Amino acid sequence: MPEGRAPGSGPWDIGFGEEARAMVEMATVSRPVSPNGEHRPRTAGTRTAQRRSSLHAGESKMGVLMVIPTVAGIVVFTAGPIVASFALSLFRWNVINNPKFIGLSNYRSLVHDSVVLKAFFTTAIMAVSIVGLQLTLGLVLAIAVERRRGAQLRKLYRAAFFFPLMTSAASISIVMGYIFDDHFGVVNYYLTLLHLPAVPWLGSTAGSVVTVVLVVVWQQLGFTFILFVAALGNVPQELIEASAVDGASSRQRFRKITLPMISPTVLFAAIVGLINSLQIFDQPYIMTQGGPGNATNTVVMTLYEAGFEDLKFGYASAISVFLFVAVLILTAAQFRISRRWVYYSSAEGA
Repeated sequence: MPEGRAPGSGPWDIGFGEEARAMVEMATVSRPVSPNGEHRPRTAGTRTAQRRSSLHAGESKMGVLMVIPTVAGIVVFTAGPIVASFALSLFRWNVINNPKFIGLSNYRSLVHDSVVLKAFFTTAIMAVSIVGLQLTLGLVLAIAVERRRGAQLRKLYRAAFFFPLMTSAASISIVMGYIFDDHFGVVNYYLTLLHLPAVPWLGSTAGSVVTVVLVVVWQQLGFTFILFVAALGNVPQELIEASAVDGASSRQRFRKITLPMISPTVLFAAIVGLINSLQIFDQPYIMTQGGPGNATNTVVMTLYEAGFEDLKFGYASAISVFLFVAVLILTAAQFRISRRWVYYSSAEGA
């Protein structure tokens, strides 16, 4: 041992100085320790994991920031009005005077109101007719278009059927009101040219309901059509070809393979169509004003008249709550019934 070196001193004393001593001590302290007490060097995998962790934390914060506007919009414009409607339905309020708490009186009046009950019945008939026609025609048109060989022709058909959905319901209702007018409408004009009797499209009870239903179906058919086009494109062609080789007819292939494979889309289209149909307003309000009589008076029209014409905002809120509950019950019933006929593949179930 050289003279002047204290016992137990390290190798840094041999020509390295105090700076080397400090650097080695820092490295020794910062090195991770293994479970058996030995020091081990910091690996590149540890640094990569730390970078990934910080990256994921940053992405999580950014995701929360991106979701906040949507959540705030739902709370302010959807959840808030729903809660306010529930609360307002317990009051009598005409905007001019202060609200007066009356409990469930609005609901008791609603149950005995023949106009409101008839509006619910009319809306239910229209909704069932609209949904049935949309599902049937949408599926038939989707199958017919997908069988076309030309890709450009298929795109043209898709755009043509989807275009009415992009037009406002009010403008379409105004045009259709003139087309189906009983006296100077285009449809009756051509019927007279063919020596056929004019049809009271908007002047009779049955005719007005049928006309409104047809206009709604024509406008909203594009949505169901596009859904079915996408669903048919996802049906495995291997199954269709294998069943054809086994001797299955086209009808059997549709019933046993195509229809079960697109059944989730059928359920989705039925639920969305029913919810939209129960809220129908523009077409009957513009085309028939709820007439003749109350033949085409829907629930939303009755709600509008009670709130904005009669200034019975509490009563109108009770109607909206009743409609909201009815939509929830019918949607839940659709989901429950769908367990018997909707097929989910293993990939979708996962």
